[in-house]
Amino acid sequence: MPTLPADLQDADSPDPTRPAPAAKDRPAYRPDPAGGCPHADNARLLARGAVTPVVLPGDIAGMAVLGHDALRDFLAHPDVAKGARHFTALAEGRIPEGWPLRTFATVPGMTTADGADHRRLRSLVSRAFTPRRIEALRPRVAGVVAGLLDDLAAAAEADGGVADLRRHFALPLPLRVICELLGLAAHHQAPLHRLSQQIVATDITPERALAANRELVALLSAIVADKTATPGDDLTSALIAARDEGGDRLGQAELIGTLLLLVIAGHETTLNLLTNAVRALCAHREQLAHVREGRAGWAEVVEETLRWDSPVSYFPFRYPTRDLVVDGTVIPRGTPVLAGYSAAGRDPAAHGPDAGRFDVTRTPAVKHLSLGHGAHFCLGAPLARLEATLALEALFTRFPDLDLAVPEAELPRHASFVGSSVRTLPVRLG
Repeated sequence: MPTLPADLQDADSPDPTRPAPAAKDRPAYRPDPAGGCPHADNARLLARGAVTPVVLPGDIAGMAVLGHDALRDFLAHPDVAKGARHFTALAEGRIPEGWPLRTFATVPGMTTADGADHRRLRSLVSRAFTPRRIEALRPRVAGVVAGLLDDLAAAAEADGGVADLRRHFALPLPLRVICELLGLAAHHQAPLHRLSQQIVATDITPERALAANRELVALLSAIVADKTATPGDDLTSALIAARDEGGDRLGQAELIGTLLLLVIAGHETTLNLLTNAVRALCAHREQLAHVREGRAGWAEVVEETLRWDSPVSYFPFRYPTRDLVVDGTVIPRGTPVLAGYSAAGRDPAAHGPDAGRFDVTRTPAVKHLSLGHGAHFCLGAPLARLEATLALEALFTRFPDLDLAVPEAELPRHASFVGSSVRTLPVRLG
């Protein structure tokens, strides 16, 4: 059996050279449910170590793994699970209905499945996201981008030269593409995004959280009923066919959960990625010059943005199936653990002393973790990269002088400590 890294061992066989304090021996961090920029807190927490206890909404005790190496190994550890049955507080009835993070823990689908179940569910979707199939979407994505640039220009012209790039460009691109892949009608896009935002919000009340979940499940159920009656050449119809074949390929609850996952993950992450990339380039004009002068490509802009300002800050949840020592700290069995992607992206231990600097010419010593690692690596990563690369190149080619219309500090932050971005992005096209 291979030896585990020294910073990720079973609690019953800790590294004798490193103490293993219990979580209670360290001050707990309370992520702000209203969101906010995570980077200052991340730097402070990383200075104390790669793991920190956290207090989740409702005073639920958890942990966050922040350091790059510790997170990489934790994500792939065989004794770390995603299934909600391993969540001790949930099993004990201490997680109420309407808890803002409950959907992350309990939605049936790939993100809460382990082992054979995870492989079964992932295999039903993975064929739609192979690099070859995604590359075949390039002309369609480029066409959507071109049309949205026209819309962005029209919006700016109608409002004194200023337009919300997030609303008119960064949002409709991934939302339109994922809905087309799923075969969803255009009129579903607005309610799907509105409900998705409420699902990922961490400052939402229990009543609103329950209502949003019920409305989204009802909408997806109605879509499935329509597609069952009139199937098409799309991913939703393919999933319905898998459900109707019988056996154990896909249950009804898993079908709805899979669609929910694909809709939310299929556009929210890329929306934040595009928004964060534009903000970064506007704040670092010399980095934009590197791209224009050929010292870096748009793909490098995307990767550096993923590392430097991850679109997902703290992703819920994973659970040790037995007590583990991670970077010298015990994480008890059944603890809900947040994956600290934004902190890992700026970890100096992995990315060097200049980890806090946005540099598109960077030659990374290690790959960032912002799209996950191990069995649950983001299935839509090729699509997100294609969309972001094409969008950024077309945007700055057409509007080379594009810049923020308000100071960065005045941009309202995403109301969540899960997603990391801003709610609006007013720009002048120049």
